[in-house]
Amino acid sequence: MSREEGLATPVCVRDVERLGTQLLPRASLDYYRSGAGEEQTLRNNREAFRRLRIRPRVLRDVSIRDLTTTALRKKVAVPFGIAPTAMHRLAHPDGEVAVARAAERMGAVFILSTLSTSSLEEIAEGAPRATKWFQLYIYKNRSVTQNLVMRAERLGYEALVLTVDAPLFGIRWADARNKFHLPPHLKLANFTEPEESDGVRDRSDKGSQLQAYVTDLFDQSLTWDGISWLKSITKLPIILKGILTKEDVEEALKYDISGIIVSNHGARQVDGFPATIEALPEIVQAVDGRCEVYLDGGVTQGTDVFKALALGARMVFFGRPALWGLAYNGEDGVKTVLDILRNEFDLTLALTGCASIGDIKKEMVVPASYYSLL
Repeated sequence: MSREEGLATPVCVRDVERLGTQLLPRASLDYYRSGAGEEQTLRNNREAFRRLRIRPRVLRDVSIRDLTTTALRKKVAVPFGIAPTAMHRLAHPDGEVAVARAAERMGAVFILSTLSTSSLEEIAEGAPRATKWFQLYIYKNRSVTQNLVMRAERLGYEALVLTVDAPLFGIRWADARNKFHLPPHLKLANFTEPEESDGVRDRSDKGSQLQAYVTDLFDQSLTWDGISWLKSITKLPIILKGILTKEDVEEALKYDISGIIVSNHGARQVDGFPATIEALPEIVQAVDGRCEVYLDGGVTQGTDVFKALALGARMVFFGRPALWGLAYNGEDGVKTVLDILRNEFDLTLALTGCASIGDIKKEMVVPASYYSLL
C-alpha cells in the first residue's frame, strides 16, 4: 500500500468523517452537520463524553468476549445501532437502503426516519433480515401518520420510535442561509401526496424549506394524549425519543411505553440543552428499570459506547457517523463505521476487564473531578 492509499484508509470515525464530508455538496453537508444556534450543545454532545473517565479492572479472563445484548427482548449482535436521520440520498444514491444493509450485515438495529428518501417498502425489501424500527412524527392530518404506522406493521418493523421533542424544528443558521431544500430528483419517499412528498422545496420564499414543511404539517398541539391515540392504532412497542428530564419520564411511564431514547435531536433544537450523556443518569434513575433506556448524540468511539452502558443505557444510537460513512463509500462505508465502533468497543471491554456487557458496572465510569488532587 502506498503512503497516499494509507492516508485514505480510515482507522477511526473521525477519518471517515473527514473523507465523507469532502464529497458532500455544501448545502447537504451543512444540513447533516449543523446544530442549533451557536452549536455549543452540538460540541458538548462530544465533549461531555471526554469529561468522563474509565476505571479499569485487571487480571480478569477476557479471552472470550460477548458483545451481544437485547433490545425489546430480542438478541442483537452489538449494543449500538443507527439512529433515524433524514434524507440519506443527499449523501449517496442508495440512501437509506445502503445504511439498512450495513446494519443488517452487522446485526445492529436500524431506525428509519419518517423523512427518508427511501421508503418503508424499499428498506423492507433491501434489508429483509435487519432489525428495523420506524421513527414517527405525528402530522396534523392524523390519517397520514396512521398510514405510516399500518405500513410499518405490515412490513415487519418491530417498534415505533415516536419523536417527542420536535413540534417545530430548531433554529439552524446554516440551513436558513442555504435556503435548504430537497433537490428536484429527490422526494420524501414514504409519501405519495405532493404536499408531504415534495414539500421540502418551494414552500417559502426565505429560509429553510424543511423548517417551513415542519411548521406547516407537524402537529404542534400534540400532548401526552397523542400516545394514547398511537397505542390505539398499533400493537407495536412504542419508544419515546427526545426525553431529557425526570419529570417527563414520570409522564411517559403512565402510558406503558417500552423505551426511552435520551436525545437532544442531534443538538439541533435549542442551543443550551444538556449533552445526552449528561442527562442519562437522571433518566436512568427516574426510570428505575420500568422500561428500556437508550441514548443518542455524540457517539463517535467505542469508549463512548462503554461509558453510556456503564451509566445505564441498554444501547446507544448514532446518526452522523453513518452519514459520513455513506458519503464516503456507500453501504461499505457505513459498514466501515460499524466495524470501527465494534472493534473499539471490543478492545475497550477487554482492557477494562470485561468479558461481556454484563460485566460493565456503574462505578467503572466517573467524572474527571473524581481524580482531582486535594
